Amino acid sequence: MAPAFFMALVLGLTTRLLTKRRTGARRFWTQTGINFVAGVVVLVAGLVIYGRDGVMWTYAVLVLVCGTGQWLLAGATRR
Repeated sequence: MAPAFFMALVLGLTTRLLTKRRTGARRFWTQTGINFVAGVVVLVAGLVIYGRDGVMWTYAVLVLVCGTGQWLLAGATRR
């Protein structure tokens, strides 16, 4: 679960630091929590599919899912 937590935390922090417009964006801990749960689901799915932990495809999907989730949570569709 450490990669999912690290990814969620880094995405939450960088979004707060790099975005100026915060209207409509969820709170930091809400974003981090949602991304963490999504990341854990991806890691568990990768473990079930491949039968072992640490497969690079799983980490690539983790980055895609968490990045897309953060983009949506940060209010990218509310323009």
